[in-house]
Amino acid sequence: MGDHKEQPLRVGAAVRRRRRSLDLTLAVVAERSGLSVPFLSQIENDRARPSTGSLEKVADALRTTAVELLAAADPACSVDVVRADDSQAAGPEPRSRSLVRGHHQMHATEFTGGHEAGREIQYRNDQLMFVADGAVEIEAEGRAYRLGRGDTLYLTGGVRHRWRATVPDTRVVVVAVAEHIEAVRNRKR
Repeated sequence: MGDHKEQPLRVGAAVRRRRRSLDLTLAVVAERSGLSVPFLSQIENDRARPSTGSLEKVADALRTTAVELLAAADPACSVDVVRADDSQAAGPEPRSRSLVRGHHQMHATEFTGGHEAGREIQYRNDQLMFVADGAVEIEAEGRAYRLGRGDTLYLTGGVRHRWRATVPDTRVVVVAVAEHIEAVRNRKR
């Protein structure tokens, strides 16, 4: 019923909709992302499944987040179960998985393993980071924060930050208000 485990997540249409809404060509997205036009075309036509890194590059080129693209991939469900995937067993590769499917007011993503520390992140709306296992260092607004298992960090929308796992097999859950929600008021007033 609400368990969509048997249905693969397809992000192609979400990528195409976002690109067209920005009035961008595949060539412009390719230049911004560093990915090839044929590969982007395959993603848009659901002939290729992008890695987490490639999806983040596409999202950056489209001025959004991978979480938003994944969220826009499936129609909204009022009740949905996202099951743990046995294929995501511990390993050396960093992984991320969406904990919420569909077009909702909030999104959650679980990150396991390392994380690209040099990549600066900025969400439009508020977010909460929860360390389920391990430890992380987060740099935000010129300050460094060390979080361990069970710790949380709240970031107001618009705060630029970066983070990295400091312990192997770290698990971080990021919950954010969706980008399409007008939760941030104009701060220039």
